[in-house]
Amino acid sequence: MKRYLMILAAAWFMVPATQAGQAISASDMGLSRTDVRDAPAPPPTEYTQSFPGSNERLPVAYVTAPPQIPHNIALFTPVKAGSNACLGCHDKPNMRGIKQKGLPTSIPASHYAEPAYGKPAAGLAPTAGDKLSGSRYVCTQCHVPQANAPTLVDNTF
Repeated sequence: MKRYLMILAAAWFMVPATQAGQAISASDMGLSRTDVRDAPAPPPTEYTQSFPGSNERLPVAYVTAPPQIPHNIALFTPVKAGSNACLGCHDKPNMRGIKQKGLPTSIPASHYAEPAYGKPAAGLAPTAGDKLSGSRYVCTQCHVPQANAPTLVDNTF
């Protein structure tokens, strides 16, 4: 019985080896039918070097899109707990919802509301507050600086 099991186990492990097909070449892997190692690297991304207040607001791509940052943010990042340099110019509660040429865009009222996050007592409505919501504290999660980058893939969105 032991001998029979050993022969059966050996046969079991040899079957996949006999079924292996030809290896697929790197040029047959993708849709372009070229070797993936021959793909050119995209050009380096160049972000704006302008100072805050020196550029116009950038157009919004679609209705609910977060506005892009029209100035260099190298001195303002990374945003850390207790250290958000963006708030110095943009946290103006008395300017909420008011857009004036030459002044920094104020943080909207929606960013001062704490999301309900499934609290049954709150329903779906956020709870309003006078302090910037913790979920909106790191600006660069949604808002990004404009880059002078070519379109790599056509987009009809």
